[in-house]
Amino acid sequence: MDAVSSPELDRPLTGIRIIDAVDGPLQTVGRILSDLGAEVIRIEAPGGSPARRDGVFVGADNLTFGLKNRGKRHVIVDVTSAPGAADFLRLAASADVVIRDGSAWTWADRGLSAATMRAANSRLVVVEMSDFGNFGDRSSWHATPDVHAALSTVLSRSGLPDVDEPLLPPEFLAYESAAIQAVWVVLLELAHVRATGEGDVADFSVQEALIQILDPVFGIGGSARAGVPLSDLPRGRPDARHLYPIFRTTDGWVRICVLAKRQWQGMFEWLGRPEAFADPRYDNTQARFAAAATLYPMIGAMFAGLTMEEAVEQGQQRGVPTAALADATDVLAQPAFRESGSFADAPDLAAGAVAPTGWFEIDDQRVGARSGDGRPVDAAAFSFAARESFPTLQPGAHAGRAPFEGLRVLDLGVIVVGAELGRLFADYGADVIKIESSAFPDGSRQTLGGELISEGSSWGMRNKRSLGLNLRSDQGRRLFSELVAVSDVILTNFKPGTLASLGFDMPTLRQLNPRIVLSESSAFGNHGPWSRRLGYGPLVRASAGLSTLWSYPGNDDGYSDAITIFPDHVVARLNAAAIVALLLRRDRTGRGGRVSTAQVDAIFGAMADALTAASLQPDAAPRAEGNDRGGDAFRGVFRTAGDDEWLVVDARGDERFAAVSRTIGRPDLAADPALATAAARWQHRDELRAILAAWARERSGADAAASLQAAGVPAGPMLRLDDIQTDPHLRLRGAFGQLIQPQFPAPLPTNLGEARTMTLAEPTLAPAPLAAENTRAVLADVLGMAPEEIQRLLDAGDLEEHPAAPVPLPTAAPAAAATATA
Repeated sequence: MDAVSSPELDRPLTGIRIIDAVDGPLQTVGRILSDLGAEVIRIEAPGGSPARRDGVFVGADNLTFGLKNRGKRHVIVDVTSAPGAADFLRLAASADVVIRDGSAWTWADRGLSAATMRAANSRLVVVEMSDFGNFGDRSSWHATPDVHAALSTVLSRSGLPDVDEPLLPPEFLAYESAAIQAVWVVLLELAHVRATGEGDVADFSVQEALIQILDPVFGIGGSARAGVPLSDLPRGRPDARHLYPIFRTTDGWVRICVLAKRQWQGMFEWLGRPEAFADPRYDNTQARFAAAATLYPMIGAMFAGLTMEEAVEQGQQRGVPTAALADATDVLAQPAFRESGSFADAPDLAAGAVAPTGWFEIDDQRVGARSGDGRPVDAAAFSFAARESFPTLQPGAHAGRAPFEGLRVLDLGVIVVGAELGRLFADYGADVIKIESSAFPDGSRQTLGGELISEGSSWGMRNKRSLGLNLRSDQGRRLFSELVAVSDVILTNFKPGTLASLGFDMPTLRQLNPRIVLSESSAFGNHGPWSRRLGYGPLVRASAGLSTLWSYPGNDDGYSDAITIFPDHVVARLNAAAIVALLLRRDRTGRGGRVSTAQVDAIFGAMADALTAASLQPDAAPRAEGNDRGGDAFRGVFRTAGDDEWLVVDARGDERFAAVSRTIGRPDLAADPALATAAARWQHRDELRAILAAWARERSGADAAASLQAAGVPAGPMLRLDDIQTDPHLRLRGAFGQLIQPQFPAPLPTNLGEARTMTLAEPTLAPAPLAAENTRAVLADVLGMAPEEIQRLLDAGDLEEHPAAPVPLPTAAPAAAATATA
């Protein structure tokens, strides 16, 4: 499959124009918007963007820049000059969105403030992206991926308790995850324009994005956690290896993910039905975890005689989710990823290159980058076609209207991707109806002690309504058909083919409602030999080569990604963005559409430049680095005063080495000719790190980081859940709110909006429903069903209702003729 999609695809953002003035690590934002069909006009300084000189190179080819800027049009604008600023304003006046990084104050000094641009185009959306936002105590701080790992709380859970230091996660995760959040912000803002007719300015912070999208502390977790919140984890790095254990085979390692009862039954048979585990209590996940010391050696002994391929094949045959731990070379050699369309030849990047194709399938067609030579043209010679204003306004658009008011969403999603995707629409006004059944319970509904609801479910399902509906019965399917006819969006993250097996393939859905938008997500996508493979996030990370990178080098038992929730929250935002894009296309064409994503493609997209480099030079394949990143001496994780408190310092280059030396009272280090280069300092890294470690050990992480940041050095203390709730910078920026969930005695801290905005209101914070809590109300409101009919279907088992659900009063005017309006 070619990386460039065929021309007949009507990309959903066709007609949207984006001005892209991003030179830093968030360039992926414009690339994804271009893939979805927007006209992305990339601004470059005279002499070319500095991003052309930074990134992963193979020979003269900059793979990072090439991948992140595929499909864009490039124009040279000198924004530091008056004529160049005028050119930039002219471009912005013609656009729907401006995305840019750098200091907002520097842009304003050039006469290019967001207010100035919006004065000429009131419907313009300006997304200003920076590490810590345009205001707050850290707004002038310097960051790197490792500093963000510390400040986003991810580092506090990365690593193992029996290793002295926490483990820095792979570098690419931070900014590539934040870029997906920024894409969602852009599409959310376009939905806001569609609903209100007014533009906006979004102050986007990478730190706040990562707190929401990369294993969020106030977010829904995987079913293996059984509803246990991160706040209940031990202060030290939690040992989560038992959740998704890894076992040695004759030629490598495999990971299993045994959660559901049927998966355990498959493993029990595979083990030969051992008497020690015949008790039905082992059908419970927590009981098996408690017996891991006995159970896992038995599994390990069985795997020790198998190859990775044999273990995976036998596991899949028995319904036991199993995956081999791959590295980049394995990934590139895997035919399944070529057949699925995840990789394709990329001669536009470098001769002989193979690269990930992209993030989406739209209408069952792989969406890759559009063609273009990427050569910048001078602003004076640059022209673009006139066009109508986009997006099309909704009937009744008015200031203050929620972006998704009037939108009806049928949420069939489960666990993290499912919960999070629906929440993103429910937060902003959509009527999100979560459809669930006790026969096929959502794994995220689990609680350790039988509580009515967990904190994670409360966060992931806030603002929704829950309908208990049996999709296996004739009457249940009839009701679902009626709901489809009056809805706008259907959300699923089943294994491919599941919805069709219920009688609701895409042609059937289109017959019921030609305007319906279907969102699908699965582990390995809809196509190729792995499309039906059992998969969870931990298995996808293993198969994509991420688990091998997230480990302590040289430690056979050092894999440290078990507790993280990646790429689930990322995928939810990818799908949410694509759904909004399809709604914009629906406004233009009158027809719905279908978006499908694979979790594995989200990982490939995040490490695209490294994988492409490995396709050209196998010895360039990424490997686990641990905390020794290389490149200079004052980089890494350093213990500070207190109990298991740590500081990340990431000082690269002569100037920052000198700044650290002065800050710690050792200016002689910068004056030493033997330490004049980064390479020389790397040779003396043990000595230099010991000096910095001694200084850090006498200070709190906050004080040490503040001192280094004042000298212009990227540094940050390792924050935990409790720290971010009281963090002055985040409090000033209003990053968190309180969710009142009736089943808890006190409000739950919760994330607020995806960015700080001027005209887009903060999300609604209504509580999450209990399972099937709103069955009567939903059917009465949406389908106008009489109470007697609802009761009859409840009695027949076609509907379900939570025992604690209140019986609503009869409505005065049943909405039998309701239709989707958004």
